[in-house]
Amino acid sequence: MSNRRSKLLLISVFFAVIALQKVNAADAQTDPLTGLIKAPDWELVRNNCIACHSSRLITQQSGDASQWLAVIRWMQKKQNLWQFEPDTETKIVAYLAENYPPRDASRRSAIPPGLMPPNPFAAEAISTQEAH
Repeated sequence: MSNRRSKLLLISVFFAVIALQKVNAADAQTDPLTGLIKAPDWELVRNNCIACHSSRLITQQSGDASQWLAVIRWMQKKQNLWQFEPDTETKIVAYLAENYPPRDASRRSAIPPGLMPPNPFAAEAISTQEAH
């Protein structure tokens, strides 16, 4: 094997080891059963939240403290979620806001109206169809 190939192989192995260390560090910080980030009070969230729904419903969401509290209030009003002790609720909201904060929108921007095709259900399209 040439000296250049040996160096390239060594560099490749080096970066592969670094990448694996980062993956393992991320795995160590996430509960393998629920996918929840292991941070203070994560078990409180696990014990109170996944009793009713999948942890994926949590990990796919994001919000600040007021948004997470609004979700809890909605679940209490519409989904029969029990009332939490104030300290428990404060810890749950803080965990969620810290570990699942607002993030950039993941959807594309809306298509500008001028680039949209004609709407066949628009009033003018319907009146034209009725005339025929």
